[in-house]
Amino acid sequence: MTTTLDTRPQGTRPARQKLSVDIARCDREILEAQKLRYRVFAGELGANLATRTPGVDHDIYDPYCDHLVVRDETSGEIVGTYRILSPENARRIGGYYTENEFDLTRLQHLRPHLVEIGRSCVHPDFRTGATITMLWAGLARYMRENGHEYLIGCASISMGDGGHAAASLYSQLGEQMSPLEYRVFPRCPLPLAALKNDLPAEMPPLIKGYLRAGAYVCGDPAWDPDFNTADLPLLLSMSRVGDRYARHFLSR
Repeated sequence: MTTTLDTRPQGTRPARQKLSVDIARCDREILEAQKLRYRVFAGELGANLATRTPGVDHDIYDPYCDHLVVRDETSGEIVGTYRILSPENARRIGGYYTENEFDLTRLQHLRPHLVEIGRSCVHPDFRTGATITMLWAGLARYMRENGHEYLIGCASISMGDGGHAAASLYSQLGEQMSPLEYRVFPRCPLPLAALKNDLPAEMPPLIKGYLRAGAYVCGDPAWDPDFNTADLPLLLSMSRVGDRYARHFLSR
């Protein structure tokens, strides 16, 4: 499942902009993705990662996951990654990472078709629409080729201001809220009542992309103290992805 995208307008961009996306095929590629995750989450964002190997973001879910990687074809460097937990492997490990933050009882009936995505990150030199497009194209092909219907994951909002921006952003999402039968419940809720919810708040590009594709917000945000983020639970049914999005990503 390799997809290649050359983002270079003729004669204007360096060769490093030629990107490809695939599932990591060996331990070396997975380790490189885990090092990128550590660099972004711990090095840039200050997350408190419980890892036994310095410089590597690794937890008990990693051995059960597929690791989607975007590679710079010129340098060979992995510059973007997503961690994917299939329904079958979620059963093997006993649940989803998201269940550490949310009670997913109301989604019980979706589990046979529910793929979890997480640990999304991109190298700082490659934070462009092209890299995000490659990650989404890789996810879309993974879902189609494996016959999965639902994606679930947490989308993070910085708590650098104490959570006011996260609360303000959440207050704007009424139209994107899921039907009640898909609601999940945070185990460590963001204290919305104690936060301002009327401040100007710019939606992170990743969340904006999910919502434009048709994702639901399934409940109140949780506070993740290790990453110091407010996490929104998102659910996307492939049947809700609009034709324009489907053509854009599945044609890659």
